[in-house]
Amino acid sequence: MVVEQQKTEKTLNPTAIGLRPGLEGVPVSQSSICDIDGIKGELTYRGYPIAELAAQSSFLETTYLLIWGELPSTQQLRDFEREVQMHRRVSFRVRDMMKCFPATGHPMDALQSSAASLGLFYSRRAIDDPQYIYDAVVRLIAKIPTMVAAFQLIRKGQDPIQPRDDLAYSANFLYMLTEREPDPLSARIFDRCLILHAEHSLNASTFSARVTASTLTDPYAVIASAVGTLAGPLHGGANEDVIKMLEEIGTPENASSYLNEAISNKRKIMGFGHREYKVKDPRASILQSLAEELFARFGKDNMYEVALALEEAAESHLGKKGIFPNVDFYSGLVYRKLGIPKDLFTPVFAISRVTGWLAHWREQLGANRIFRPSQVYTGEKPRQWKPAEERSST
Repeated sequence: MVVEQQKTEKTLNPTAIGLRPGLEGVPVSQSSICDIDGIKGELTYRGYPIAELAAQSSFLETTYLLIWGELPSTQQLRDFEREVQMHRRVSFRVRDMMKCFPATGHPMDALQSSAASLGLFYSRRAIDDPQYIYDAVVRLIAKIPTMVAAFQLIRKGQDPIQPRDDLAYSANFLYMLTEREPDPLSARIFDRCLILHAEHSLNASTFSARVTASTLTDPYAVIASAVGTLAGPLHGGANEDVIKMLEEIGTPENASSYLNEAISNKRKIMGFGHREYKVKDPRASILQSLAEELFARFGKDNMYEVALALEEAAESHLGKKGIFPNVDFYSGLVYRKLGIPKDLFTPVFAISRVTGWLAHWREQLGANRIFRPSQVYTGEKPRQWKPAEERSST
């Protein structure tokens, strides 16, 4: 039986009552991890420009920087890489659990469940123990890629491929995912993609991580919470939608008419616009150059010409409003050329963003106070309970 409830909520002017829907522009924490200048189009991790890190660093070196605050020495980096390498494998019990997941399930749901399950094996709630914190960071950075690749093969009816100790972090993931050793250029470009997606201030999933962390639960629950938030269509998955949009446009000649129709119908143009940036997202520019590197080696994706035409058309129509390509506009083209299925784009994003979530987890622990925002009540005034036979059917 379907019961229809009468709406009793009052609609109030948010401004009049001091409410900021979505907490837009409301500072809720202090952080030294990441800085964004949306007017200049600048992004820094711990003070280092993102373009410099993408060109010079590795993902694991950037991970060390974001989580511990400084670039590692040669020995520190070597030790960290070795620790991550040693913990790539997951328990056969986790693999058996993943084999019970429906093959039609979304990989993000599989990842959230798998990440949460790690807490059953490793959680000690010992977040005052520096060694426990270090071990948790290593395990999550090491095992999340293995679980993403494992589910991809499991849902195809195959057994997961074990990690290879002779392959570096990014090359190993591509190997486990595609079942073949990647070209060195592909591995390097994927590593740079991970750097670009590793951290981006207090977005929805990072805020979710900090809220969960503020309860002093274990880091595996923190990451599972963030993965669940990233799975929402308003946060993750936009680069998948960009590919669908480009395929719908079909040819560069159709880009302008598609854009005009979308604007007329007030339809969202995927991969454009960002709450922080009023210029082209600096990560989008780097990803565009990475796409061109891949195309020069392995052949161009026809959808790239469509993307260029759409960006050109959008600049004249939307540029004056501060709407430009964001990180999702070109990343899907890069991932597709690397052989990554569309519905794995967001899990791959999560592989990278685990770094930022863990950095914020550690920072939250350093000056913790549980999040408990207030609300504006708009419901009924106090009223009297009545027996069922005296109540209206509505």
